[in-house]
Amino acid sequence: MCANYHPVTAQDRLLTFFGVERPKDVVPPETWPGYFAPFVVRARDRVELERQAELGLFGLLPAWAKEIAFGRRTYNARSETVHEKPSFRDAWRRGQRCIVPAEAIYEPNWETGKAVRWRIARADGRPMGLAGLWSVWKAPDGRPVLSFTMLTINADDHPLMRRFHKPADEKRMVVVLDEADYDAWLDSPVERQRDFLRQYPSEGLVAEPAPLRR
Repeated sequence: MCANYHPVTAQDRLLTFFGVERPKDVVPPETWPGYFAPFVVRARDRVELERQAELGLFGLLPAWAKEIAFGRRTYNARSETVHEKPSFRDAWRRGQRCIVPAEAIYEPNWETGKAVRWRIARADGRPMGLAGLWSVWKAPDGRPVLSFTMLTINADDHPLMRRFHKPADEKRMVVVLDEADYDAWLDSPVERQRDFLRQYPSEGLVAEPAPLRR
């Protein structure tokens, strides 16, 4: 699970690592469900293999959602059931895949007996490209609202990610894509989507306590 992360918003890092220009809208330094943040999709009406960044709601809104607050419950999608859950199955079947640029994600560590927020990032200092799905929702006033969710996989046996969340809870982690797979993830046939849903090596990640400032 990931309900809180640090989005990539610097123009130079979005261009260098994801090949996209920064959306012009102001984005908060940290993202929570219901916030807007950048996500990367295949560019429409442009040359082949070009990407573009969009600004969307963190929490996927299916077409039938009644209100924007619905996205507060759909910020993560379990890879095992994404194809059948009503909230996600249309985006999955249509291959509406995206990459969520993140400098770091935050997860609760309970090893002290209390929830302590930890920051998890790539060990090499590069931003993460997280596998996600996106959709378009029509607001009551008729305007289109883009939204996205992060895909998650089981992490019970992951040396690092199994340290997070309550001891009795199943351990989950977001899918950190290999940079060489960015275009393949965006373009692969629907039947091959699951090929990319695998654990990122623990040695490629670093983690440390990062309590929220009061």
